[in-house]
Amino acid sequence: MARPIGFWLHYFAFLMFMGTIVSYAMPQPPPPPPPQSNQDPSYLKFVFNATNFPTEDYYDYIIVGGGTAGCPLAATLSHTFKVLVLERGGVAHGQPNLMSQEGFLSTLMEADTHDSPAQPFTSEDGVPNARGRVLGGSSVINAGFYSRADSDFYQKSGVNWDLKVVNHSYEWVERAMVFRPELKNWQSAVRDGLLEAGVDPYNGFSFDHLVGTKIGGSTFDSTGKRYSAADLLKYARPFNIKVAVYASVERILLASTSAYMGSRPSAIGVVYRDHLGRYHHAIVREHGEVILSAGAIGSPQLLMLSGIGPRPYLSSWGIPVAHHLPFVGQHLYDNPRSGVSIVAPIPLEHSLIQVVGITQSGAYIEAASNVIPFMSPARSIFIWTPSSPLYLTVATLMEKIIGPLSSGSMRLASTDVRVNPIVRFNYFSNPVDLQRCVNGTRKIGDILRSRSMEDFKVRNWFGGHDFRFVGPALPVDQADNRLMEDFCRRTVSTIWHYHGGCVVGKVVDGDFRIIGVDALRVVDGSAFGVSPGTNPQATLLMLGR
Repeated sequence: MARPIGFWLHYFAFLMFMGTIVSYAMPQPPPPPPPQSNQDPSYLKFVFNATNFPTEDYYDYIIVGGGTAGCPLAATLSHTFKVLVLERGGVAHGQPNLMSQEGFLSTLMEADTHDSPAQPFTSEDGVPNARGRVLGGSSVINAGFYSRADSDFYQKSGVNWDLKVVNHSYEWVERAMVFRPELKNWQSAVRDGLLEAGVDPYNGFSFDHLVGTKIGGSTFDSTGKRYSAADLLKYARPFNIKVAVYASVERILLASTSAYMGSRPSAIGVVYRDHLGRYHHAIVREHGEVILSAGAIGSPQLLMLSGIGPRPYLSSWGIPVAHHLPFVGQHLYDNPRSGVSIVAPIPLEHSLIQVVGITQSGAYIEAASNVIPFMSPARSIFIWTPSSPLYLTVATLMEKIIGPLSSGSMRLASTDVRVNPIVRFNYFSNPVDLQRCVNGTRKIGDILRSRSMEDFKVRNWFGGHDFRFVGPALPVDQADNRLMEDFCRRTVSTIWHYHGGCVVGKVVDGDFRIIGVDALRVVDGSAFGVSPGTNPQATLLMLGR
């Protein structure tokens, strides 16, 4: 059933191409999602509900989190080792909203606390956010943009990268699940507007991080069907891998490496609970490892619940301290996003992010367009209600800053792993981030003034043409730093690229091993102290491989 316009406008404040919009109504609905194949993916042959697993079993590698990094990691390890993947969510296959780009908004709007593929949370900064809770992780609920990390990332990350292996891993992912998008009217206009605004050169279609304007890759194919990290499981050796869904890992099992006082703890397995509440033990074999790939929220949370973290803080919760590691949950980052949304007087395609402007002033410029259902207020005697719903065209320009430098932290809200921890990102606490946002929003202003945007203006009361904004418009005087800073602070939202909490050099070493603990690693975005390029998806998929 179509929802009232107020519902959509309320949520557009924090969704990716939002800013709240009302447009000319269109009598035709957006294109339907692509038809779902009746054929199940081959990897489902080794994916089972956690209730079907024994109360105890043994593996070479136990991967906690079947997400963007966890799935390619499991597929790769299974060629040599016996692997168990524990995923707290279910399977995306067969759910049209998850498998198509048209379902992107609905997936985020229909999030709930306990079961939805997108688990909502709101930081103490007051910014709504979301976590992936499904096999494939956030690669199942994101906007599908794919672009490799910038070269500075490899130097600053602290990781012991083998760049030859890095490039081979990117290529492996790209062959399996990345496509060249077809630009239509909005994305084409944004590309041209970026070039008019001086974001040059034009680099065409490329997976690489290149200063200027480019078309990036997409994990949606030409029919709009989504491919996710879960699809990489088809490259696993089926006899060497098991995937448990609806498996909530409660804690990591740790033991001392010797009987001597002060000996190093070592991970020996995990305890997880199925959806019926029954407990299971998964144990690693000799020389095996537990690998956390639960994301920037889940991995530091699980470490703390397992007794790895700041001793005084864990003791205050009554959690037995297995290893004092003071920076678990610290150095947590989220790249702030600001932007504007406009009404278009012409029909626009449904498009998620396809074009990016990589500026030299610390900001990336991206865009999206969407169609939303409009419904007049119920039982209105003054407004004619059409027999079929009308549809509204939405277009957004947004900027994301690089870095960021402002950092926050995470603390527990409960000893129940299913309860979101409390997160604060401290957006713009570092003035450099604020200036980068100002630079990015000024560039959006330049794009709006370009010839490429003329077709998206409407006739105003005075006979001229201008944009129709719903939600905050850019300040008129964009040379005024104070006004632009205020705009950034007032409109700050997320682009869901949060990272950190188990940062290299603080919690893990350059090979992702937990400092001071044997047989335990973290392989996900929580290890990153800086976001890789325009969007982290490509780098996380590469990392798992």
